[in-house]
Amino acid sequence: MDTFTAIEARRAVKHFDPEHRMTGEEIDKLLSLAILAPTAFNIQNTRFVLVRDPELRKKVRAVAWNQAQVTDASLLIILCADVKSWAKDPVRYWKNASKEVQDFILPAIDQYYRGREQVQRDEAMRSCGIAAQTLMLAAKTMGYDSCPMDGFDFDAVGKLINLPENHVIAMFVAVGKATKEAWPRSGQLSREEVVITDRF
Repeated sequence: MDTFTAIEARRAVKHFDPEHRMTGEEIDKLLSLAILAPTAFNIQNTRFVLVRDPELRKKVRAVAWNQAQVTDASLLIILCADVKSWAKDPVRYWKNASKEVQDFILPAIDQYYRGREQVQRDEAMRSCGIAAQTLMLAAKTMGYDSCPMDGFDFDAVGKLINLPENHVIAMFVAVGKATKEAWPRSGQLSREEVVITDRF
């Protein structure tokens, strides 16, 4: 499936075949593509928690409005981010760059993030959003459907997955084989309303 078709065909699916299992190779491919999603300054702050334990999935479902896709999808991915990744040996993000590039970028990373807690959190959400879309389009290209989710108790899920300090949860992405098609598109706004040239 080409990229244009994947974008047009991707929908939020709510009903998955609970018996379907993705192969290890498919999961590896999906994640290898997702981790290529861009992050500001290449700080790679996104973390992908694969919830594989069926009992843990049931507990997550209980704090996610009992939504069936949490347990029924082949794969449940909790997208998190390390808000302090910018300060954790940032030279490793640029280890293959020239010294000239490193000498420019590394101080810029520190200057941009240090003491700016809201920026750190905003970057976490941006990174996870880009990664989520990458996951969903890659899944569609591989013949799978997906559902982005934020209908859950963030604090409760954080406790269930032992979310480390200085990490935040952005959303879930459920991936699997659909058993029902998504509802028809319910009302797309016109291009004239959502695309602005130059100024509002």
